[in-house]
Amino acid sequence: MSESGTRTKVAVVGASGYTGQELLRVLVNHPLVQLAAVTSRQESGRSLSDVFPRLAGAPGAEGVSFVQPDIDAIVASGVETAFLALPHGVASEFAVPLLKAGLRIVDLSADFRLRDADVYEEFYGHAHPAPDLLEKAVYGLPEVYRNEIREAQLVASPGCYPTSILVPLLPLLKNRLLDTSSIAVSSLSGVSGAGKKADTSLLFAEVNESLRAYGAPKHRHLSEIEQELSIAADEVVNISFVPHLMPITAGIATTIFSKVIGDVNTISSQVEKAYEEAYNDEPFVRIRGEGKFADTKNVVRTNFVDVGWVVDTRTNRLILSSAEDNLGKGAASQAIQSFNLMQGFEETCGLLSF
Repeated sequence: MSESGTRTKVAVVGASGYTGQELLRVLVNHPLVQLAAVTSRQESGRSLSDVFPRLAGAPGAEGVSFVQPDIDAIVASGVETAFLALPHGVASEFAVPLLKAGLRIVDLSADFRLRDADVYEEFYGHAHPAPDLLEKAVYGLPEVYRNEIREAQLVASPGCYPTSILVPLLPLLKNRLLDTSSIAVSSLSGVSGAGKKADTSLLFAEVNESLRAYGAPKHRHLSEIEQELSIAADEVVNISFVPHLMPITAGIATTIFSKVIGDVNTISSQVEKAYEEAYNDEPFVRIRGEGKFADTKNVVRTNFVDVGWVVDTRTNRLILSSAEDNLGKGAASQAIQSFNLMQGFEETCGLLSF
C-alpha cells in the first residue's frame, strides 16, 4: 500500500481462463489489492460477477468489468503490477512493453522460466520471443528465490508439475542424498491443468472414470524441472517424468522414486533433517513425515504443498509423495505469494484460506 493507505493497483491479463479465474478469486479478497484492469477479449464489457457468479459480493469485485487486452489502456489504468495468465509465446508480447512502461510483471506462462533460449526452442518448438529478458527474470519459487523475487521486475512463476517435483527434491539434491541418475517421477493432474479450451479429449465423457498418461517422454515442463534440479545438485540432472490426467477438476499428486546415496537404513533421518533445514520456516510447505502420503483433498483451493515419504529398503529407494492445487500453489496463488514479496507485504497476505 502507498503512504496514503490506498490499495496497490494490479492487472490480470488473460483473466477468463482457469488460472485467471483463480487469480481473481484470491485477489478480490486480498486486503491490499485493487483490481484496476482485468482483460479478456471474449468477455470484454461484462462484469466479473456476471462471468463468474461466485465472485458476486466479493469486496474487490464490485464495479470491475473485463476490458480488451490493450497495452496502453493497462498502463493508463495506473497499475503497478500485471499478472500475465496467457499462453506461452503470447505473454512476452505483453511483458516487453509493460516492463518498458515501468510495470512489474508476474508471468504465469513458460516464456521466462528458462535461462537458456536454446532450451526453450528445443522444448517449445520456436525461437524465444524475447531472449534478452531471460537473464533478468527470476524463477518464482519463493522457497528458493525469496530474496531475488523481492527485488525483481519480472518474475517467472513456476509450472504446476515442476512445483510439485522441485519442492520435495531440491533439499535432498543439495544435501547429496539421492542418486541423480535414478530419479523417476509419476504425476497425476486434474483436468483444469490442460487449460480452458475446446478439446474432445477433455470432454467429461472422455475423462470421467478414466486415467491416462500423456506427454511422455519429453513433457515441456521437463525443461524447467531439470534446470532447477541441476542447479541444486551442481551437476546435470536428467529424470524420467510421466504425467497423467485424472478425472478431477483440480489437484496434483506426485510420486518420486530415487535410489539413495549411502545407507538406506539411515536415509529417513537425513531426509527429515534436510526438510527441517529447508522448510521449517516456510509458511506454505507442510512436511507430513515418514510413512505419510500427501492427499490432494487437503491442498485444493489453498497455497499449500504437502510432502511425505517412505523408504523401500528392498530396492534401496526413497519414495517421495507430494500434493498441491495445480491452480493454486501450482499457478495463481503461488504467483500472488511472489507478488506479496515484491510489494513488501506479509508473504501470506490473502493466501491463508483453508
